[in-house]
Amino acid sequence: MRSVVSLNESWSFHEGFGQHLTEAFDGDHIVSLPHTAVELPFNYFDEKRYQRAFTYQRVLRWLPEFEGREVSILFDGAMADSVVYLNGEEIIAHKDGYTPFEARLTGKLIKGENLITVKIDGSENPAIPPFGGRIDYLTYAGIYRDVWLKVTDKVSIRNLKIETHDVLSDIKSATVRVDVAKPQSLTYAATVTASLKGADGIVLASAAGETIGSVTTLSFGGLTGIELWDLSNPALYEVVVDLRTEHGSDRASAHFGFRTAKFTPEGFLLNGRSVKLQGLNRHQAYPYIGYAAGRSAQERDADIMKKVLKCNIVRTSHYPQSKWFLDQCDRIGLLVFEEIPGWQHIGDLDWQRESIENVRRMIERDWNHPSIIIWGVRINESLDSHDFYTATNRLAHELDSTRQTGGVRYLTESELLEDVYTMNDFILGNEELPGANRSRTALRGQQENTGLSYKVPYIITEFNGHMHPTKMYDAEQRQAEHVRRHLEVLNAAYGDPDISGAIGWCMFDYNTHKDFGSGDRICYHGVMDMFREPKFAAYVYASQCDSSDEIIMKPVTFWARGERSIGGVLPLIILTNCDEVELKYGSLTKRIGPDRENYPHLPHPPVVLDHRHFTQDELGRWGLEWIDGEFTGFINGEPVARLTLAADPLPTALEVAPDSTTLKARERDTTRVIIRALDQRGQRLPFLNDAVTLTIKGPAKIVGPTTVSLQGGTTGFWLEATGLTGEITVEATSSHFAPVTLSVAAV
Repeated sequence: MRSVVSLNESWSFHEGFGQHLTEAFDGDHIVSLPHTAVELPFNYFDEKRYQRAFTYQRVLRWLPEFEGREVSILFDGAMADSVVYLNGEEIIAHKDGYTPFEARLTGKLIKGENLITVKIDGSENPAIPPFGGRIDYLTYAGIYRDVWLKVTDKVSIRNLKIETHDVLSDIKSATVRVDVAKPQSLTYAATVTASLKGADGIVLASAAGETIGSVTTLSFGGLTGIELWDLSNPALYEVVVDLRTEHGSDRASAHFGFRTAKFTPEGFLLNGRSVKLQGLNRHQAYPYIGYAAGRSAQERDADIMKKVLKCNIVRTSHYPQSKWFLDQCDRIGLLVFEEIPGWQHIGDLDWQRESIENVRRMIERDWNHPSIIIWGVRINESLDSHDFYTATNRLAHELDSTRQTGGVRYLTESELLEDVYTMNDFILGNEELPGANRSRTALRGQQENTGLSYKVPYIITEFNGHMHPTKMYDAEQRQAEHVRRHLEVLNAAYGDPDISGAIGWCMFDYNTHKDFGSGDRICYHGVMDMFREPKFAAYVYASQCDSSDEIIMKPVTFWARGERSIGGVLPLIILTNCDEVELKYGSLTKRIGPDRENYPHLPHPPVVLDHRHFTQDELGRWGLEWIDGEFTGFINGEPVARLTLAADPLPTALEVAPDSTTLKARERDTTRVIIRALDQRGQRLPFLNDAVTLTIKGPAKIVGPTTVSLQGGTTGFWLEATGLTGEITVEATSSHFAPVTLSVAAV
């Protein structure tokens, strides 16, 4: 039977690479994985610092269980050009920074200490996708995902592919294709058995068969009482497969769901039901450590997308992302648009062949995830390339006939070779370009973009982003315009039945190359900052949820008389899913409903307070007294939310809020901690740019610097367990507030 154990500990890390590192272990600098080769500052740095070679070493001691068995090391991901050596001999090279690879050690291990050396080259090698042009994101060097030691018998299970059938019928069925690995080319006769289990572990069906080939398929029929995997009920099932041959046995399992997903010219259907897709794009980057965030951070991002932002889809821009992230999407019911690595540039024929292999690696890794509803098989925003994209689509359909393909473009009238026309529509804001005579337009009509005379399955895969970058601490008027742009596009998408939905750019701010962003190596395109703290625009998405899920009432204002040009707070957008919002300002009280005049298609239009509701004098003229604003949200005539904005906000409390108060010590677990400077009403102080110093005691470390600066009244850090159990305390001190102590337990 197989054994797969973590190999994340006790790696030695070196800058540069030399032949001597393949021959002798140098343990001067021991690290654990996931690991980034170069920790970068928050902003203002040179990304070329990691664009070079690095070396990881580890000693693997011979174990009795290796005798007569297959031994390999699995790398979930390393950036970007990897070569693995065993005792000085090259074992495997892998040129894809986003998909897993396996270094087979069988027959080459010695009975004693074996030296594993991994050369990682972070250079932007033009022979490897996504490199060769300019890309608007960073590709941080390092072994940034988990590594595993795998031991199996000589014949084992290579992969499982599960497909469901008759999903919308009362009686369903499923098949599992079992791919067999026989690296020693042995002949064998195999007995294969499979069990289908529910969430409670109870076996619902079994199947068995025999084979002498490398592929066999087992079927489960007559399945009743099966729950569909859906957004609100992401029911997961498990298939466990046992393989027995004269050379030993193996067991592998995979989770999956029963669901149908179909893009049509009339919109997107999930289990035959029309669903308007509302989502955001996600990069897999984090401050300081780049890609090297572990399981809990990956899972937390999925939770934020679904439970905080209330999105129902995420696009993995622009590459396959962590299995931990995708697993969590499966568990919580978050749909996924997954795509191959790339950004605008298409290389030569060898580069294209590598990209086609990216399609294979992505699909073979992820084909059992019910959350994934479409494969992105085109380089993001690239020009047409008929032969290349014919090949990527053909391979995707050969590997997985159950999902449609898409290919993201931003140029109109691009050749449609995929099943779904996936379009980045940045028309909103183009009215500001010199010579542009078109009036403000949220989205172009489908056929203007496709150039086709007929309707096709169609989704917006990016909007806003670089058209209106917005910082957490920008002026209120700019942040309100940021909000308005997201509102207008979502309203247009909801109002057009031919559009399956809209995926905004993007979830959070991210580090980027010098050619992009604001000159400080940050693209401020997110509806959240890099610590995943919401900007006002985040509540555009959150407010579209049903009030039974969460009541949202967020005025888009700092509530200051002189923050806006000309002064005042009107027009005041209140992002809410309440029926009405009441504003009390001194003796003045007004209750106002959603602005369906300007946002008729949104499930929950914002309440917009403007001169339709207030005279020039009712909120006070410039220079007169400015007082607190009291907001109350109503549903069915009953008050359900209350909020007071202070006219004279004062630094009152420093909030230090972790996502979790426990860390799994042995997993080098992390938790995000958000710091907020709050006024007497519990609201962020947007212009308090104080420094906060962090002091830690116990078995954990702070990722990044120990002195951080508030931006927009907030900042954050990640706390990482160091392997031991015990109590962890972090003290946060600043000039405006009393010290705050956070307690976390490593268990």
